[in-house]
Amino acid sequence: MHILILEDDPSTAAYLAKAFREHGYTVDCAASGTDGLHLATGGSFDLLIVDRMLPGLDGLSVVKAVRERGLRMPILILSALAQVDERVRGLREGGDDYLTKPFAFSELLARAEGLLRRGRPEAEDAVLKVGDLELNRLTRTVRRAGRIIDLKSREFSLLEFLMRHAGQVVTRTMLLESVWDYHFDPQTNVIDVHISRIRQKVDKGFSRPLLHTVRGSGYSLREGR
Repeated sequence: MHILILEDDPSTAAYLAKAFREHGYTVDCAASGTDGLHLATGGSFDLLIVDRMLPGLDGLSVVKAVRERGLRMPILILSALAQVDERVRGLREGGDDYLTKPFAFSELLARAEGLLRRGRPEAEDAVLKVGDLELNRLTRTVRRAGRIIDLKSREFSLLEFLMRHAGQVVTRTMLLESVWDYHFDPQTNVIDVHISRIRQKVDKGFSRPLLHTVRGSGYSLREGR
């Protein structure tokens, strides 16, 4: 499942992103309403978590614009404004839930899980395919040519990101920021290790490799050379 978090406080955004990733979610973040709206309308997200007070466009303006563009993914609004009329306003602008600050992550996670259950895509939208490789986001299963492939949570998130960008070159920076929440390259070999593990599980024993290294650029999941 892919979550977009719109939060301008760096420490809060980093905390939420890390916590959701530890629970197996793929997470992107934006620090302004303008950037958040651009990402929300240009990507494929299962849930938006939107702070009310954002630079550029405020949170409710983002929610309203998302709904005006016909996007139907569930939206959870975060705000320090706890008055009833403010909560009602947030829901009427297009939010599906409203959580006031401060909050416990356990409650945020439970509310997010509830929204995701209600807003689950149809089965065909939940399945990503590249050649004979198939990833089901609802059941969190991966198969290649019908054979079950056992992946750990981080490996699943990494493969999901690669499959969402199938045919494209995915850079180390993209992977570090989207799957690990590193906003710089700390000269770690974490990507190399995980890519190697995925390659062993996804490609070993099959005649055609799907995971390719693009020298000097990154990686690409695709059919063919």
